[in-house]
Amino acid sequence: MVIEMAIALPLLLTLLVSAMVVGRTANAVSAVEMAAYDGARTASLARDGDTARTEVAASVHDSLQRQGYSCARPPRVVVTGVPEDPWSTPAGTPASVVVEVSCQVSYLDISVPGMAAGRTVTRHFVSPIDRYRARP
Repeated sequence: MVIEMAIALPLLLTLLVSAMVVGRTANAVSAVEMAAYDGARTASLARDGDTARTEVAASVHDSLQRQGYSCARPPRVVVTGVPEDPWSTPAGTPASVVVEVSCQVSYLDISVPGMAAGRTVTRHFVSPIDRYRARP
């Protein structure tokens, strides 16, 4: 009986820790993906690139906070466009914004020797700018 427990206990602990890591990572992926969606939608409604970048950073922060998720470090937010400056394209021209959000997931409280301290989760979302809206 003791030998069986000596073999089974490490396997059960490994399974438990693996489930915790997978669950935490899945939660982070979901939160970051929703934050990227919110940021892209916010950027597509902005009237210029500078305003978009400011509003996107706030939107991503608010989205993560609403979901009860906090990154180990402040999230990295990158706003790009297709074409490069989609807010200055003439009306009638298709344009879109891409928001990429990266967040560091921490595993420091799951203390297992040899395990990484965390992982970076990155997600992006593309949102079109209304092609017939007035632009500056």
